[in-house]
Amino acid sequence: MDTTKRREALGAAIRERRMEQGLSQERLAFMVGSSKAHIWRIEKGSVGVGLDDLCRIADALDTKVSELMPF
Repeated sequence: MDTTKRREALGAAIRERRMEQGLSQERLAFMVGSSKAHIWRIEKGSVGVGLDDLCRIADALDTKVSELMPF
């Protein structure tokens, strides 16, 4: 699996978990100290995610980082 596909898979997992919890991108962004646009780019798979951001997202979604990486 190449990097683009990994980013897309991670973004899809974040989006799925966020939607399961009924959170908007704006709310998730607020919870992790980011912007809605950045969350959108992460979910789309168009940007890489640093470890610190990924940990904050996992914490906000009450999940483990490993559960957001289906690869």
